[in-house]
Amino acid sequence: MSQIKFSNSSSKIKILADRISLSIMQGKLKVGDNLQSINEASSNHKVSRDTVFKAYNELKKRGLIDSTPQKGYFVTGQVNRILLLLDTYSSFKQNLYHRFVANLPDNYKVDLIFHQYNEHLFETIVRESIGNYSMYVVMNFSNEHFSDALKIIPSNKLLLLDFGNFEKSSYSYICQDFDKSFYDCLCSCKNSLQKYRKFSFVFPEELCHPISSIDYFVRFCKENNFAFEVFRKDSDWHGVEAGTVYLCILPEDMVKIIKDADASRLSIGSDIGLIAYNDNPILEVIENGVSAISIDFGLMGEMAARFVTAKQPVQEYLPTKLILRKSI
Repeated sequence: MSQIKFSNSSSKIKILADRISLSIMQGKLKVGDNLQSINEASSNHKVSRDTVFKAYNELKKRGLIDSTPQKGYFVTGQVNRILLLLDTYSSFKQNLYHRFVANLPDNYKVDLIFHQYNEHLFETIVRESIGNYSMYVVMNFSNEHFSDALKIIPSNKLLLLDFGNFEKSSYSYICQDFDKSFYDCLCSCKNSLQKYRKFSFVFPEELCHPISSIDYFVRFCKENNFAFEVFRKDSDWHGVEAGTVYLCILPEDMVKIIKDADASRLSIGSDIGLIAYNDNPILEVIENGVSAISIDFGLMGEMAARFVTAKQPVQEYLPTKLILRKSI
């Protein structure tokens, strides 16, 4: 192995262990191959013997190497380095990540990166990741178009998450339906909504949520004779109105509605209604419980881990459910 250049910003032990792990993943070091002795590695990489010893112990814990007095240190297992490329951070994405990692064996290493809906960043991450990972679990940049950058990843190593309203028959995916399933959730709470005279959907223009959801919202309102309104711009917002049920996607919009309701002395669940998109634990306690439309992101993480370990194709849409609480 060539000499490693260490930076002051990271642990030398971790850098050395990760570099050896990468060499094993790339096949440069195979099961049975000997590693350098502690003295040799210390001299080659210009680090202390203690640093090499601790790096080798870390690799032992990962199940990648072992040692005997006769043979020294040698490779015993294969490393699986996984790229988990998500769009943005949120509490439910954190749930996905934790369930994903919790269902992977110890010799699987996950790099979590967010592309922030920046197309150039997304393409750069994908392009520079090729050859560095054994499997790729990716939230695509768009719900409507399969990103060309992903075509350089072998289809059997790629799992698409969340978005998926595009041709993907040759790829594995675990997605959610933002259209018909969303509409079905609204239909399931129709009786609870009848006490409100209007239905308002807070859907900011800059939001990277499938805009087709608006069509299915409008369809539900028209079929059930609800007056309705869709807020796309901040300038359109005129405060909460009694007799209106609000559906919002962004947590900050939910906070705005709750604050406006408090200022107007309107009670959530009676004077106005409130539904959030994407559930998280805090919704159980805010305002005695805020109703939510959501998939189970923890289950998505668990299923993604199953795909990564079993390497068996999967093509599934997770059920979108309405979690009914006191806010409507």
